[in-house]
Amino acid sequence: MKFGPTPLALAEGTLLAHATTLADRTLKKGHRLTGDDISALDRAGFAEIVTARPEPGDVGEDEAAVRLAEAFRGEGLTVDNAFTGRANLRAAAAGLAVVDVERVHAINAVDEAVTIATVAPWQVVPARAVVAVVKIIPFAVDGAVLNAAASLAGSPVRVAPFAARRFGLIQTALGGFRESLFEKTVAATRGRLEPLGCTLERTERVGHDEGEVADCLESFRMDGIDVALILGASAIVDRRDVAPSALIRAGGTIVRLGMPVDPGHLTLVGRLGAMHVLGLPGSARSPRLHGFDRVLQRIVAGIEVSNADIAALGAGGLLKEMARRPLSHDVQGAATGGNGVAGIVLAAGRSHRMGEVNKLLAEIEGVPMVLRAVDAAVASGADPVLVVTGHEDGKIRAALAGRPVRFVHNPDYAAGMSGSLKAALAAVPDEASGALICLGDMPHVTAEHMTRLVETFEAQDESAICIATHNGERGNPSLWHRDFFAEMRAIAGDVGARHLIGEHAEAVVEVEMADPGVLLDIDTPEALAEARRAPR
Repeated sequence: MKFGPTPLALAEGTLLAHATTLADRTLKKGHRLTGDDISALDRAGFAEIVTARPEPGDVGEDEAAVRLAEAFRGEGLTVDNAFTGRANLRAAAAGLAVVDVERVHAINAVDEAVTIATVAPWQVVPARAVVAVVKIIPFAVDGAVLNAAASLAGSPVRVAPFAARRFGLIQTALGGFRESLFEKTVAATRGRLEPLGCTLERTERVGHDEGEVADCLESFRMDGIDVALILGASAIVDRRDVAPSALIRAGGTIVRLGMPVDPGHLTLVGRLGAMHVLGLPGSARSPRLHGFDRVLQRIVAGIEVSNADIAALGAGGLLKEMARRPLSHDVQGAATGGNGVAGIVLAAGRSHRMGEVNKLLAEIEGVPMVLRAVDAAVASGADPVLVVTGHEDGKIRAALAGRPVRFVHNPDYAAGMSGSLKAALAAVPDEASGALICLGDMPHVTAEHMTRLVETFEAQDESAICIATHNGERGNPSLWHRDFFAEMRAIAGDVGARHLIGEHAEAVVEVEMADPGVLLDIDTPEALAEARRAPR
């Protein structure tokens, strides 16, 4: 590929190397220059422009990224359309990322033009999370380089999906144990299992006795329990202790006692026929991340755990500073926040032009308008979804009862939209990379619209403002990188952040939608009546 300054007379059909803002347009990096663009550059005083021109045998960045992503795609992954030389590989369902580290290294060593980046091996990933990214660095790559990288594919990354497993919990008791401790343990165990799509089907309390525990294990096995958990009145300190002895007495085998993970050193891993058996230390009564989660997640994902596998957990096994578990409570039920984007639904306004009617509570096809917006935001995978309330706060909350959202109240809602925006941005988690801003009065905006914005946003290499458009006309929602939050918080009055788009034209990415739903908001009784007459 040829790269460098090009006289305007020779630049038509080449790829623009750097974003360029002119009086009447902004030309994006990678844009293929047209005759009209050349004329505009000439009027602006350019004699030459830095461009890239592919040569014979070169493959364009998007085509190359998709070809490699398809070659690298392992089980449990889907491939997004490429954008600016980047193709995302996403988890088809919640599970564990299985990464062939050496193969990833080999691919990245082929040529600097070709890269693949993955999440950490054995990371829990929700459905639709980006698990790996193929990125072509230049605008085009030599076909021979592409073929060399593709030949090393062999699924360097895959996702082992979680499958429903039946669990049983045995707690042993000695004198003086509080009832509340047993209840706390059951609650913490359910909290671990439910995000993985598993159920705690049996709980038993027996004496701290080898024979009683062995009998209970056999009962679990006969009942078809997939995984038995033993949480003893005292920690397991030797293979001759109660839990491992009970396992052997029941006819089982010990895979390993002890693991190089803290908390979780005193964990027992074993088998009784087809049933997995995990003996746990008292620290597992807490819901915080624990060493046995490392084993538990693999079992639920259908991955056999050997002595050697456990021995290899030491690097990265110090969990003491990781107070929170890495799997959100709703990972099973939504395409969640692996994407790192928070959703904001603005629902605080007074609907002045609607008269006495709160338009957000008006029904379209039997569903309150604000509920349609919130359901679309939740289904898009934004996490968390923040709903800003103000006018008729109680009624809005009642309409959204049961939805997995966080409410942010704006007591100064009468002062205009900027206050609601500031309140919402203050509630966006620090780890979120951006905010998807949705209006509560746009009943024809769907989860598909929002998902397209999120996927386009994730494909950017730089801070971006992604805006939904239809036939070139800009509408809503919009998705803003957190780099713009400070300027958004400085806005005052009854205005949104639209004026910032002009100030950051080089960062704007327009995402064209096939239908006009992203342009229609309901501000008047006439518009509401029209929306009801022509449902989508």
